[in-house]
Amino acid sequence: MTETTTAPLLSIRNLVTEFRTESGIVRAVKGVDLDIESGQTVAVVGESGSGKSVTSLSVMRLLAKGVGSITDGTILFRGRDGQVRDLVQEPETAMRRIRGNEISMIFQEPMTSLNPTQKVGAQIAEAAELHQGLSHRQAWARAVEMLSLVDIPEPERRAQVYPHQMSGGMRQRVMIAMALACNPALLIADEPTTALDVTVQLQILELMRRLQREIGMGILFITHNLGVVAEIADKVAVMYGGRIVETAAVQDLFDRPSHPYTRGLLASLPTVDHAARAAGEVARLRAIPGNVVDPRNPPAGCDFNPRCAWAIEACRAAVPPMLPVEPGHATRCIRWSELDG
Repeated sequence: MTETTTAPLLSIRNLVTEFRTESGIVRAVKGVDLDIESGQTVAVVGESGSGKSVTSLSVMRLLAKGVGSITDGTILFRGRDGQVRDLVQEPETAMRRIRGNEISMIFQEPMTSLNPTQKVGAQIAEAAELHQGLSHRQAWARAVEMLSLVDIPEPERRAQVYPHQMSGGMRQRVMIAMALACNPALLIADEPTTALDVTVQLQILELMRRLQREIGMGILFITHNLGVVAEIADKVAVMYGGRIVETAAVQDLFDRPSHPYTRGLLASLPTVDHAARAAGEVARLRAIPGNVVDPRNPPAGCDFNPRCAWAIEACRAAVPPMLPVEPGHATRCIRWSELDG
């Protein structure tokens, strides 16, 4: 533990997370480095199975006991008191005080995260009672206040209902209210808008941006949706095969993607071709060929090389390092400067 107030809010270095399976040890996260500052939103994007959610669960130390474990690296977190702690080394008793208090998490499916037998107000109040030492009456008042903060109408009445009596968008707002009840320094949002329609997605993203401005928290936003990334992120980390393959400010990433995988993700975004539509042609999506890397049997060298049109023998010889593209922009591709525009 060190004492500083200039360190990033969260600094992950060389994080390695493994799982015990019937097939042996599977390395799901392989040497991840990532920084988040207070008031900053960092999006981690990639296909399912790329290691995004495992990275976030590693930060929270919520890996299944006896199955998943952090085997290398550090997760340095600067708490409210200015102390920087390595969450990998913190005892479980300390992590219980940090979870839901200084670091909170929103999961992608609120119906599996909320208790169906408890009123939503009671579930929000529980966190305030546990971490802030409020009385039951004070905690209930805090729950109603949080429901109002996340723009749920008639918060006093809605605090008395059960999760199944609310819409999907309202349940997601309850999850956000619960996560923010203790004014966390860091919010981890794991695909929080996946199950919502587009209109509600935009409402939730705007709500998170507004609350971030009011509270000043950092956000680690896990998603596979590049449209959402463009809406909310300041900085983007693209993951593939358990590694970060590109990092950049959000506008730089969209303007100048420098890893073949990032280019493939951006090329797969749906577009409207008005000329083709007028001619009666069917719009076709551009998919990345091949399949996501199997973590039980990863390829030699660059994890993306079996799917990459630019791969050469050197790409199969060794895992590429992160190479600078420009200040604040790095890529894990030895041929990035040769890729045609």
